[in-house]
Amino acid sequence: MIFETQYIWLFLLILPVISFLYASVGHGGASGYLALMALFSISPEVMKPTALLLNLFVAAIAFYYYYKEGYFNVKLFLSFAIASIPMAFLGGMIEVDTSLYKKILGVLLIFAVLKMLNVFGKESNKIKDIKIWQGLIVGGAIGFFSGLIGIGGGIILTPIILLLHWGRMKEAAAVSALFIWVNSASALTGQLSSGVSITIESFGLVTIAIIGGFVGGYFGSKKINNQNLRYILSFVLVIASVKLLTI
Repeated sequence: MIFETQYIWLFLLILPVISFLYASVGHGGASGYLALMALFSISPEVMKPTALLLNLFVAAIAFYYYYKEGYFNVKLFLSFAIASIPMAFLGGMIEVDTSLYKKILGVLLIFAVLKMLNVFGKESNKIKDIKIWQGLIVGGAIGFFSGLIGIGGGIILTPIILLLHWGRMKEAAAVSALFIWVNSASALTGQLSSGVSITIESFGLVTIAIIGGFVGGYFGSKKINNQNLRYILSFVLVIASVKLLTI
């Protein structure tokens, strides 16, 4: 079992909220799912493949809506994806010590909070062209880290795109959505090839996450602000981060 029966209603209530908010900014939600599972004391062996599985569906939905609105930049995506895909596979094959894994995830969740609160959300009117070597280095590093921890890498890539003026916010969201999908697929393949299995319950969570993903992807690709819900999610992420860093 993934979690204790008496807590299932709370877990299932929060899950679609996470997928809604992440999909609204073009993300799959892995860091949020990992935070939620950490709060319910689920083992990392279950957390990583489950988060990546949910990522595949929610990120695909987010990408569909942003692509439909015309925000996808193929060149920018390929700049990162060429190196990230094989590196995510490699990272997915590596098993991290449980204690170290929790500490890394705890720090990562702080990064997710900053992204959710739009700390990195400033756009620039002047967009710069990304150089091939820049895309390879950034994509490769994020891809490996994504596979190692069990995320898609969007919460790292989006801020980098905005901070270095490689794209605007909606464009960064569209690129990150597909980036998350390919990294999640590659990392999950790496995990499965190394003997990791996906629980039956994990597939059951997909339907619930998809509901939030569809709604979040639709409204996120339009002009809508869900700031109050983002504050709530940020609070949950902070709690999970503190728990991971102190246990």
